[in-house]
Amino acid sequence: MKAASSFSDEPRAPGAWRGALRDAVRRAADLVLPPTCLSCRKPAGVAGGLCPACWQGMGFIERPYCEKLGTPFVSEMGEGALSPSAIADPPAYDRARAAARFSDVARDLVHLLKYGDRLDLATPLGGWMARAGRELLADADAVVPVPLHWSRLFQRRYNQSAMLAREVSRLAKVSVEDDILLRTRATRPQVGLARKERGQNVQGAFAIAPGARIRVKGKKFVVIDDVLTSGATAEACARVLRRAGATRVDMLVLARVVNFE
Repeated sequence: MKAASSFSDEPRAPGAWRGALRDAVRRAADLVLPPTCLSCRKPAGVAGGLCPACWQGMGFIERPYCEKLGTPFVSEMGEGALSPSAIADPPAYDRARAAARFSDVARDLVHLLKYGDRLDLATPLGGWMARAGRELLADADAVVPVPLHWSRLFQRRYNQSAMLAREVSRLAKVSVEDDILLRTRATRPQVGLARKERGQNVQGAFAIAPGARIRVKGKKFVVIDDVLTSGATAEACARVLRRAGATRVDMLVLARVVNFE
């Protein structure tokens, strides 16, 4: 059973001194080594943040947006509004949320985490995701990272989606289930593929782990990934979880490709 979701900033008594110590250490470090931007490494106002230019270029997504796809509207459309894309071609997942548009800044951060061994980025990026997905996480039973094939995991040494999922889990007080979904075959990189090719590439690539179906049936999941482009990977994961009996499958990513509607 998951713990109650909470984003309260009030320190808990047993760990209050730890938080105070971390803050003191961070302030001392900032005096010696002034904070730099997570993306461009230029001076930033706070540690673990962005410089003004990168913050503006990040393209954080705020309301109003489509309640199903999480894509921003150019103007207020009313509560619960759906975009034309969501109506014409509903996704297999229930809702999607992203912290930001897939801008140049977001792309650079994803690449640094994914290929540049910048594991420290999981903490701030996961924090942005937890805020963007607050409503999805409020009553979720677990977060589930999109898995890597074992051969890709061996090459990369870590799964960036699992790292983001752990940070989201910590902040949202929701359990993380990183052994429910399996990637059963190595797929080609999605970069450069057309929408139809992306769907074909991940078709049949995911499955429920042996013995894990009992942990899926009747549960609500938030699937975690770094980027949502065409939605092919998200839909493939959602279909597998739905067939195993999940009652709700939402999608939470750091960045998504956006076409304003």
